[in-house]
Amino acid sequence: MNKSPPNAGLMVLLLMFPQVVETIYSPVLPAIAEGFGVSESVAAQTLSIYFSAFAVGVVIWGTVADYLGRRKTMLLGLAVYGIAALGAVISTDFHTLLGFRALSAVGAAVGSVVTQTMLRDSFEGEALGRVFAWVGIGIAISPVIGMMTGGGLTLLGGYPAVFTALCVLALALCLVCAMMLPETLHGEQVKPRVTTVVRQLVRDGHIWRSAFLVAGFNVALFGYYLQGPFVFQRLGYDPHLFGYSGMVMAAGTLAGSVWNKRLVTRWRTDSILRLAALLVLAGGLGVIATIDSLWFLAPMLLVVCGFGLGIPNVLSQALVEYKAGIGTAGAWFGLMYYLLIGGGLALAGWIQNLGIVLSVCGGVCLLLTLTRRSRP
Repeated sequence: MNKSPPNAGLMVLLLMFPQVVETIYSPVLPAIAEGFGVSESVAAQTLSIYFSAFAVGVVIWGTVADYLGRRKTMLLGLAVYGIAALGAVISTDFHTLLGFRALSAVGAAVGSVVTQTMLRDSFEGEALGRVFAWVGIGIAISPVIGMMTGGGLTLLGGYPAVFTALCVLALALCLVCAMMLPETLHGEQVKPRVTTVVRQLVRDGHIWRSAFLVAGFNVALFGYYLQGPFVFQRLGYDPHLFGYSGMVMAAGTLAGSVWNKRLVTRWRTDSILRLAALLVLAGGLGVIATIDSLWFLAPMLLVVCGFGLGIPNVLSQALVEYKAGIGTAGAWFGLMYYLLIGGGLALAGWIQNLGIVLSVCGGVCLLLTLTRRSRP
């Protein structure tokens, strides 16, 4: 364990970064569809493309972090994101926008994989589980920050205002990291053989179950951010109100995360995950029944509560046997689940039925938890 762990608040901010930059983008989807003259389903595909490119970024930064170091890799990734956000501001056609969105996803991935790697460098066992419980609380407030900010910026200046704000955010984080972020990679650590790590991961059934669980919970959450703006539009509400719905989502995720902090020392991880999957499934069925009114937000609370319970427990346990070359292992594990998320969101955008997407995610996660056993 690292004797000088990084500042916990900064770690939470960096893990919140990918969530904030994606949810701040969600309320602007109808404006993008109108501004670039594309359909709702085409505009929604920018989210699935984002996650697919994010998966590539996870592999790049996670592997580089084992060789270049955590600190330098973080600064480089944030710089890439800032440049891509600036490119999105000046884009004049939809395909150029897609290209810069993909590049921004590659940059944003550094906030996920390198931050998790630094936490795994610095903490072990129960301490790591407690840290990830706090991470879950940080992630809980990410949607309310992102969606409210995105909704307000959309009203003020449309999608250019949103992309400009994202560029400024990347610059601010880069400056803070340059001043405060320590290096957590020990100089004596043996550099892993990538092929050896990948071979071990691909053969590990526990890793595959964990990847599908992470994907299932995330597709449920981001399925709302993908389809929610259009649901609000069909119900006759503007993007600003959709941004405020982030408070409802944050309340549910926060409740799940706080509940998780109580359960993590009392229940086995597989029991907590089973409860989380049941909540997502119940919420999805509730959304099917209430989708024709704003009351659909009530069962959405169950969905995001399940997310807050599930994600910290999957991530804290997934790589306990991969301490050697944890950056590379985290990178390829991230590739697995982000590709699954991208594919799942592509299907969700095609289906255009929020309740069905949520119910399928909950059902798949429940089946996985019935076959999953916690590792020591």
